[in-house]
Amino acid sequence: MTGPLRVVIGTAGHVDHGKTALVKALTGIDTDRLPEEKRRGITLEAGYAHLDLPGVGTAGVVDVPGHERFLRAMVGAAFGVDVAILCVAADEGPMPQTAEHLDVLRLLGVRAGVVALTKSDLLPALGPDHRELLLLELKDLLSGSFLEEAPVVECSARTGQGLPELVRSVAQAVRAQLDSPRSDQGPLFLPLDRSFGVKGFGTVVTGTLFSGALQAGDEVDVVGAGAKARSVRVRGVQVHGQTVPRAQAGQRTAANLAGIEVAEAPRGSALVTAGTLEATGPAHVLDVELELLPWAARPLKDRTRLLAHIGTAQAQAVVALIDRAQLLPGERALAQLRLGTPVAALAGLRFLLRGELGKPTEASAPAPGRLAAAARAHASTLGGGRILSVAPRRRRRRDADVQALQALAGDDPFAQAEELVLESGHLGCSPGRLAARGAFTLKSADRALERLAQLGRALLFDREARLYVHAGLLRKLELRLAARLADHAKDSPIDPSIAKEELRQRSGSPPPRLFARALAQLAEAGELRQDAERVRPATAAAPLTGPDADAQEKLASVLESAGLAPPRADELPGLAAQTPQRTQQLLKSLAAKGRAVKVSEELWFASAALQDLRTRLVAHLQQHGSVDAQGFKELTGQSRKFTIPLAEWFDKERVTLRVGDKRILRKERER
Repeated sequence: MTGPLRVVIGTAGHVDHGKTALVKALTGIDTDRLPEEKRRGITLEAGYAHLDLPGVGTAGVVDVPGHERFLRAMVGAAFGVDVAILCVAADEGPMPQTAEHLDVLRLLGVRAGVVALTKSDLLPALGPDHRELLLLELKDLLSGSFLEEAPVVECSARTGQGLPELVRSVAQAVRAQLDSPRSDQGPLFLPLDRSFGVKGFGTVVTGTLFSGALQAGDEVDVVGAGAKARSVRVRGVQVHGQTVPRAQAGQRTAANLAGIEVAEAPRGSALVTAGTLEATGPAHVLDVELELLPWAARPLKDRTRLLAHIGTAQAQAVVALIDRAQLLPGERALAQLRLGTPVAALAGLRFLLRGELGKPTEASAPAPGRLAAAARAHASTLGGGRILSVAPRRRRRRDADVQALQALAGDDPFAQAEELVLESGHLGCSPGRLAARGAFTLKSADRALERLAQLGRALLFDREARLYVHAGLLRKLELRLAARLADHAKDSPIDPSIAKEELRQRSGSPPPRLFARALAQLAEAGELRQDAERVRPATAAAPLTGPDADAQEKLASVLESAGLAPPRADELPGLAAQTPQRTQQLLKSLAAKGRAVKVSEELWFASAALQDLRTRLVAHLQQHGSVDAQGFKELTGQSRKFTIPLAEWFDKERVTLRVGDKRILRKERER
C-alpha cells in the first residue's frame, strides 16, 4: 500500500442526498462532528476524512454541506478538490444545489470525478420508468461538463450496494490525477479552513495545501482575514491524522503552530513562508481571467459589486473589466478584482463570484441554455476564473493594460515574467517576489529571470538579494540622472559636480544599489564621471582655474580669517566682489571641497573653524557633562548672533542633544 496521495476527493450535491452517509460507509468516519449537525441530520460545516484506495494509496476526503444557505462553507471546502463525487439521490434526481455544486466544481478547476446515484436501494420500488427518467435528467445536467463521460454508479450507504464499484471508479479517477500533481516546488500556500486548540500542543490549523511543502521547523506567516502573526514556527505536521516529515501540495494538512492563539489563525487566512509577502502583503487588487456562466440572468457590467471567494476567504469585490465594457453570459474577459478587505492569494488560484445581476430579460437570456438557466434560477454563483497576478497596480481600459493582462493570461512564461518585472519598477523583482506575484515556482522564476537577463530584457542589479530590474526602466533612470545632472551643471557652472545622494533624491530616490548601477552604466558609456562622493558631467573640468579659482580663494580667505564670526551671507558678495548668484555657486564649490559649511541661511563658516570648535565642545562635555547657553557663549567667545545658530547646528549634526536649557553629548544620552 502506498502512502498519502497528493489528491483530494470531494463530495457535492443537494442537501439530504446522502453525501455524509456515503463518506461514512466508504471511510468509516462520520464527518458530521457538530452536535447541531447530529440533531438536525444535515451537514452545516465541511467534514474531513480519508479513503484507502486499493493499489493506489490514501486520499483526503472533503464532505461539503448541501444546503444552499451553507454555500459559503461548501465553496471554501471545495477549494483544493481534485476528484469529485457528485451525489444524486435516486428518489429525487438532480436538484437545484446539484446543478450549482457542479458549476462550483467546474469553476474551481475540477476535471475528474464520478457520479454516485445514492439511495439506489429505493429504485426497485419506484418502477422502471423512474430510473429511465432519472438517467435522462442526469445526462441533461452533465452535458458539456467535466462529468459528461463519468461513470454513474448506483449505490446505497444503507445496504452497501455498489460501494466496491464506486471505490474502483474513484480509484481510477484518482489514478489519472497522479501524473499531474500540484507543485510542491512553488511558494508555500495553505489556506486555512479550521483552527482549534489541542491541550498540550496549542494551536492546530488545517487546510488543503495548494502549493509548496510544509515541515516541522519551518517559519511561516499567517496572512489574510485580518491575521498578523509573523515568523511563526511549525512544531509538527500531519496528513490523515499521521505525523509526516513533510506535507506536499495536494494533501489535506494539519499543522501545529507555536506561540500563537487560535484567534490569530482564523478561517480565511493562509500560511505562507515567512517574509514571502513583505513586498505586497495581503492583496487588495488581483489581475484575473474571468468567466460568466452561460445561464447568468444578465451581462456583467463594469464595476459590478459581487462577493468573491478566494481560497477559504470571501470578500466584497468590485469587478473592473479591462478589455470590454460588459461581459456577456458564457464569455470570458480580462479584469481586476478590487477587494474591500485584503486576502491572501496566489497566482494560479481559482476563485468564484457570487451575487445578483438582476432579473433576466427576454433579450438577455441565452437561447441555447434556457433549460439550464431555469434549473439554476435560484443560484447565486455567477462565475469565476483564475488569478493572473497578485497586488498589481490598478489598471484601466487602455491598450497597454489589455496587452499586459494578455501576456499574463498567455502561455509564454517569459512574457509573463517580463511583465511582472516591469511592474515591479525600481524596487526590482527577485525569484521569490516573482513566484509570490505570478504563476511561477521558485525554480521556474529563477530560470525566467536569468533568461530575461540573457536576452537583455532585465538586469541583475543586486546580487545579494537577487533583484532584477527591467532594462527599459533602467535606461529611463539613466536618462533621468543625466538630465538632472545637466540641469545642476547649468545652474552651477563654477562647480557642476553634485553629491551622489543629492542626485539620487532629485531623481526619485531609486534604491541605492540600482542608483549605483545606473551611475556605473553611464560612466562606462562616457556620459559622466564619478568619484566616491560626487558626480560631474563627463565634459566638465574638475578644478577651477583663472578668475574663478581666484574668486573662490578670496571667498575662502574671508571665511577662514573670520573664524567663528563670519560675515552674513548677504555681505559676502560685496567682500568677494561677485554677484549674489555667483557667490552662492562659489560657496557650494567650497562646501563640495570640504572647506566651508552652511550653518544657517544667513551664515557660512570655514570648515576648519567649525572642526576646532567641535573638538573643544566635545572635550568640554566629556569633562563637565553638559553646557548651558552661557557656557557655550564663553566657549565660542561670540555673541548670541553666532552661538544660537552654531548650537542648533551641532544638534542637527547629532553631536549634541538639547535637554531643557542645557546640551549634552548625544551618544551619552543614547546609551
